[in-house]
Amino acid sequence: MQRIRTTKHLTILTNDPSITAWGYAVIRNDQIITCGCIKTKPDNKKKRIRKSDDTIRRISEINKLLLTAITDYDVDYILSEAPHGSQNANAAVMIGMVTGMLQTVADCKNIPIEWYSEGDSKKILLGKISASKEETINAIKKHYIVPWTKVKYYNEAVADAISIYHAAITLSPTLKLLK
Repeated sequence: MQRIRTTKHLTILTNDPSITAWGYAVIRNDQIITCGCIKTKPDNKKKRIRKSDDTIRRISEINKLLLTAITDYDVDYILSEAPHGSQNANAAVMIGMVTGMLQTVADCKNIPIEWYSEGDSKKILLGKISASKEETINAIKKHYIVPWTKVKYYNEAVADAISIYHAAITLSPTLKLLK
């Protein structure tokens, strides 16, 4: 028997994509099932390989962990922050890479995906477009039970991923329809 798809029965993977510290959470029934931060570091000099080969290694690490989460938790829906702005050409390339890889994962796994801006998530969560990482973490603590760590970048990435979910449950026409 096939389960009825409602927001209560959807398993959602929400993301704060980054090649350096990719925040994610798997959420079902407004409960955090699992969350984490996929941390990758450049290693091309140590391994004496080309920078481009090392970047591909990092992308592959992220893909493998995301695909494992999708399979292990039977993910039905994906949400993500749409990365924006960059301070240099390398950062712009990385924005394109993480966006492309997540969209490709969604397409290949035939899982619907929605993208939201950081401004959308901050506005819904805090009532303003600009906020510090600490403000975001504190606001998420008021709404969700999260296994926080003592690692700053981890908590920031996880909080940003969950803030995207928080925005989507308010803004998404699809998720509203499924309620």
